[in-house]
Parts: sequence; C-alpha cells; structure tokens
Amino acid sequence: MIIYKKGGHRLFEQDPETAETVSHMLTDLEKNGMDAVRKYSARFDEWNPESFELSEKEVSGAIDSLDPQIIDDTDFCQANVRHFAEAQYKTLLPLEIETMKGVILGHKHIPVGSVGSYIPGGRYPMFGSAMMSIIPARVAGVKTVLAFTPPVKGRGFYPATVNAVKKAGADRIFILGGVPAFAMAAFGMGVVDPVDMLCGAGNKYVAEAKRQLFGRCGIDLLAGPTEIMVIADDSADPALVACDLLGQAEHDPNSGVALVCMSETFAKACTGELDKQLAALPTRDVAEVSWKNNGIIYIVAGREEAAAISDDYAPEHLELHVRETGYYLERLKNYGSLFIGEETTVAYGDKSIGTNHILPTSRAARYTGGLWVGKFLKTVTYQKMTPEASRLTGEVTLRQCAVEGMAAHGITAEVRVKRYTDRH
Repeated sequence: MIIYKKGGHRLFEQDPETAETVSHMLTDLEKNGMDAVRKYSARFDEWNPESFELSEKEVSGAIDSLDPQIIDDTDFCQANVRHFAEAQYKTLLPLEIETMKGVILGHKHIPVGSVGSYIPGGRYPMFGSAMMSIIPARVAGVKTVLAFTPPVKGRGFYPATVNAVKKAGADRIFILGGVPAFAMAAFGMGVVDPVDMLCGAGNKYVAEAKRQLFGRCGIDLLAGPTEIMVIADDSADPALVACDLLGQAEHDPNSGVALVCMSETFAKACTGELDKQLAALPTRDVAEVSWKNNGIIYIVAGREEAAAISDDYAPEHLELHVRETGYYLERLKNYGSLFIGEETTVAYGDKSIGTNHILPTSRAARYTGGLWVGKFLKTVTYQKMTPEASRLTGEVTLRQCAVEGMAAHGITAEVRVKRYTDRH
C-alpha cells in the first residue's frame, strides 16, 4: 500500500476540548434551565424568541409560503423513506418457542415511549434529515416525537424544514439548535416531558452532547462530521469519483474524505479533477478545507487490500466504482451505508432514495449500523413454565447457585422444587 495523499484522522467528536465545552454547557443547562437555553441560543444563533416552539399557525404559514414543487418533492422523498421503513418493520417478528417440554420462551418488540429528533441546520438547512429520524420512529410506533432544529441565524426558521418535520409526523416543533436542544429534550426544563431517546445527526458538539447524555436517555448512535470513502479501480471515471468526494467534503471542514484506488495514474487523474472542480465549486470555502486537511488517497495492490483498508477505516458512506461489485458486497464488513456502482451516489441516500442517512462515523461502523426502525424498538423477552418443567429446571438451578455461593437465589429454586415435587 502507498499513501499518495495523507490527511488527518476523523475522531473529531472525541476531542477533549469539545468534551469539556459540552460538559460545561450541559451542567449549566440542567442547573439554569430556560435561562441558559436563551443565553446560548442568543450567543450562537442570535435567536431568542418569546417561545422556541412553533404554533400551529406558524407551521401552516411556513408550509403555505413554499413553492408547491418543494412540497411535492419532499412528499416523494418521504414516501420512499416510509416505504423502506415499513418493509424493515415487517422483518421484526415476535417469537415464542418451547425450548423443552413445558418451557416457553419468547420475545416481543415494544417501541420506546418518546423521542427527541434533531434536524441539523447550521451550515445548511438539511430539511431532508427530518424524515430520517421521525418517520422510522413513527413506523416503529413511538407515541411522542419532539422535533428540534436550529434557526436560520438571526432570522428564524426555514419553511422547507418546518414542512418536512410536520409531514414526517412530529408532534411538536422547536426552533432550537445544538447542545441546548438536546438538553431541553433530555431534561424537560418544564417545557416538555424528558424524552426516552435522542436521535439525529449533527456536528462534533451534537455528537458529544449525545455521548454525555447517554444513560439519562437512550441515543440512536454517534453521528458526527460526515465521511466518504470511494473504492475505485481503473475502470472508474476520475471526474465522477472526484465529484462524489466533493459532494461530502462540502458538509463540514471536518468531513472525512478518502479514496482507495489501484494505481498512481488514477490517483493523479482524480486529484487533477478535484483541483479543477474545486475551482468552480460554490461551496469551495468548506470543501477545500475538508479535502486539504482530511483527504487521503490509498494506492493498493488489488481488491483484497482495498477491502482491508476500507474495513479498517469503517467509513460512514462507502461508494464502489469498480467492476467486481459482487466481491466487495460479499467481503466488506464495516460501513454505514454502501453505494454499489457509479449509478448511485451518497446524495441519493442523503436526500431521496429511502435508506437512512443517519449513519455511524468515526469508525463506529465497526459495531453498529445506521438509524433504522429497529433502533426505536426494545426487544424484550419473557418466559413461562409448567410445574413439572419448573421442578426439573429448579434442581439444576439449585446446584448452580450452590457452586456460586448465592444462597438466596438457590432458595427461590429450592422452594419451587419442593412445591412441585409435593404436588407431583
């Protein structure tokens, strides 16, 4: 393997300075409630309205102000997400089996009671993210969904986001961003009931807030600054690969951007295209920083090495611009979402096709997939037995407890052995 261009690693949300900042804010927010919310919202977003929650009149007015094409396109995208989430839900079946005579074991899926959904909107008003967390929660059967999204700095809310949030199925909509939004959802602050679960993507401060609030409530996953990796062989189009890399680089100066290719010739062609396309890119101020600071190109000997590097990197988004897509689909293990062939691209997954774009970053794909309907369900087990099965199981349990020295546990088994032996 040759590293043609070396960039930084992507564990941004684990930065100690970020952790300290978020910890201080959360302590302040829990102690001082809405006064702290207003302080931070005014400081960071120039936003301190009488109420952070939108009224039904404000929601209706925002939707009425939109071009009908925006509404139709949002409906199209949300229908795709809902269709896929409903199909996923159908795979989650209850279970009940008799493991031995008289022993019945089972599981069932119960939705969490309430969710706080965060729709990012700092650098860009990413209204498409509303459907990614709210719709799967609704399909799962979550009773209450609260939505939080940042204001357009100093100017209020973004109508397309309000439309997307409402259509996705949120019960209440708050124009509030970043750490204060997660604090309100988790602590309640007398405005809402504290939620059972937090979800949604965002910047490194959002990811750190979720990390620190985990335990007080559940979280979906740690989704910080975005990442893309492209695996390309010499059949790929360097211009198209460069285009897709920049498509993610524009998200955030901390975006991770990686290319795995098979030759120096392709690497040079792709970097040439990156420079050319950056020169004309409207969002160059962000994308160029991301590419220069975090971009990396690996030149590998073949598909085995390419797959090994990809699995070690564990990218959030992974595109395959290769002839042998079947090999990679079978071999690859660590990624958030896989885009197979040049016909599809991360933007399709982000905006419209139906799979979820809230995905693991910073190598979290080693141990979790992205957000989906199953994340909003608790799979709980139950057991029941006949008296005879309880007696037989109790005899084994009693002996196990004696070996461990757990007398009280053993007694609970012993009384059942005696009870059901006498009855027998």
